[in-house]
Amino acid sequence: MARFDWPALMRAGIGGLKLKPAEFWALTPAELALLLGAGPAQSTLSRAGLNALLRSYPDKNAEAEDG
Repeated sequence: MARFDWPALMRAGIGGLKLKPAEFWALTPAELALLLGAGPAQSTLSRAGLNALLRSYPDKNAEAEDG
Protein backbone atom coordinates (compact mmCIF):
# COMPACT_ATOMS: atom_id res chain seq x y z
CA MET A 1 0.00 0.00 0.00
CA ALA A 2 1.37 3.40 -0.99
CA ARG A 3 1.90 5.92 1.78
CA PHE A 4 0.69 9.49 1.60
CA ASP A 5 3.25 12.28 1.81
CA TRP A 6 1.18 14.24 4.33
CA PRO A 7 3.60 17.18 4.71
CA ALA A 8 3.63 17.73 0.93
CA LEU A 9 -0.15 17.33 0.68
CA MET A 10 -0.68 19.75 3.56
CA ARG A 11 1.66 22.31 1.95
CA ALA A 12 -0.25 21.97 -1.33
CA GLY A 13 -3.71 22.11 0.23
CA ILE A 14 -3.22 24.62 3.03
CA GLY A 15 -0.35 26.62 1.58
CA GLY A 16 -1.04 26.42 -2.14
CA LEU A 17 -4.82 26.14 -2.31
CA LYS A 18 -5.32 28.32 0.79
CA LEU A 19 -7.66 25.79 2.40
CA LYS A 20 -8.38 26.12 6.09
CA PRO A 21 -7.12 23.10 8.07
CA ALA A 22 -10.69 21.91 8.69
CA GLU A 23 -11.43 22.16 4.96
CA PHE A 24 -8.27 20.24 4.12
CA TRP A 25 -9.02 17.39 6.54
CA ALA A 26 -12.66 17.19 5.38
CA LEU A 27 -11.56 16.36 1.81
CA THR A 28 -11.32 12.82 0.53
CA PRO A 29 -8.07 11.88 -1.23
CA ALA A 30 -9.97 11.91 -4.54
CA GLU A 31 -11.27 15.43 -3.92
CA LEU A 32 -7.81 16.67 -2.98
CA ALA A 33 -6.33 15.09 -6.10
CA LEU A 34 -8.97 16.81 -8.23
CA LEU A 35 -8.25 20.19 -6.63
CA LEU A 36 -4.53 19.69 -7.24
CA GLY A 37 -5.16 18.98 -10.92
CA ALA A 38 -4.56 15.24 -10.94
CA GLY A 39 -6.45 13.11 -13.40
CA PRO A 40 -7.65 13.64 -16.95
CA ALA A 41 -8.70 17.13 -17.95
CA GLN A 42 -12.28 17.61 -19.04
CA SER A 43 -13.09 19.78 -22.00
CA THR A 44 -16.01 22.16 -22.09
CA LEU A 45 -19.36 21.04 -23.43
CA SER A 46 -19.76 21.79 -27.13
CA ARG A 47 -23.02 22.60 -28.90
CA ALA A 48 -22.96 19.12 -30.48
CA GLY A 49 -22.47 17.57 -27.06
CA LEU A 50 -25.35 19.58 -25.62
CA ASN A 51 -27.61 18.54 -28.49
CA ALA A 52 -26.67 14.89 -27.96
CA LEU A 53 -27.58 15.20 -24.26
CA LEU A 54 -30.89 16.87 -25.13
CA ARG A 55 -31.74 14.01 -27.51
CA SER A 56 -30.75 11.39 -24.92
CA TYR A 57 -32.55 13.07 -22.03
CA PRO A 58 -35.49 15.06 -23.40
CA ASP A 59 -37.68 17.12 -21.12
CA LYS A 60 -40.61 15.06 -19.87
CA ASN A 61 -42.99 17.96 -20.39
CA ALA A 62 -42.40 19.30 -23.92
CA GLU A 63 -44.93 22.14 -23.51
CA ALA A 64 -43.88 25.22 -21.61
CA GLU A 65 -46.03 25.84 -18.55
CA ASP A 66 -47.06 29.40 -17.77
CA GLY A 67 -47.52 29.97 -14.07
